[in-house]
Amino acid sequence: MTTHINFLDLSVYYGSHKAVDEVTMNIQKNEIFGIVGPANSGKTTLLKTINRTLDLITGTRTTGEVSIDGTNVRNIGNVNHLRRRIGMVFPLPVGLPLTVYENVAYAPRRAGIHDKETLDELVEQCLKQAVLWDEVKDRLDTLGTKLSGGQQQRLTLARALAHQPEILCLDEFSIAIDPVTTMKIEDILVQLKEKMTIVLVTNLTQQARRLAGHVAFLNASQLVEWGETEKMFSNPEKEITGRYLNGDFG
Repeated sequence: MTTHINFLDLSVYYGSHKAVDEVTMNIQKNEIFGIVGPANSGKTTLLKTINRTLDLITGTRTTGEVSIDGTNVRNIGNVNHLRRRIGMVFPLPVGLPLTVYENVAYAPRRAGIHDKETLDELVEQCLKQAVLWDEVKDRLDTLGTKLSGGQQQRLTLARALAHQPEILCLDEFSIAIDPVTTMKIEDILVQLKEKMTIVLVTNLTQQARRLAGHVAFLNASQLVEWGETEKMFSNPEKEITGRYLNGDFG
């Protein structure tokens, strides 16, 4: 397999607080990579280093390196282009004050796609992948912010997919979504990994076990260990990893 994302001695500081401590690991192209660990262990911060959204937070500092296809993301001059390559879905939905249709069509339009038939097909495809199409197909002109919380979360996922990203980062995507819909989206993610690399931050360890080829366990800002999912769950190297994956703490 080919390495897609590589972390090398990566540390992240919020002021004097060290949120990520010298993380080294790699993520393979076209895999689902799970990141698990208790709250405040650095999982979300790790995601934000991939598309450099940490740049938007005052007082942050990084050392070490994050690279995509061998290129240090700090050396990519066009940050907007970098972020178009990476879809991001965070735990709380951030809906644009636009209709459902325009929420999804926004990124393709900015990328230069204006043909209505092409946009219609793309909007439908992304809403279906987010398991939302059947619920909104008759009200695409409704404001996205008028949808329920779970629907807005899925709309955020559809909007991220509209970028047609090469990397999709999901941070607790199922936190506001019912279990049945979550399982449907999980099935879609397994299909999507044929087209993109998926980095999945989740507090649901069994979700990571179901979906991920490799898993990383973070605790207290440190990477405790990472490796093949089944090996991590059945025979972890560190006792604390086994305790977390077994639900002893979290």
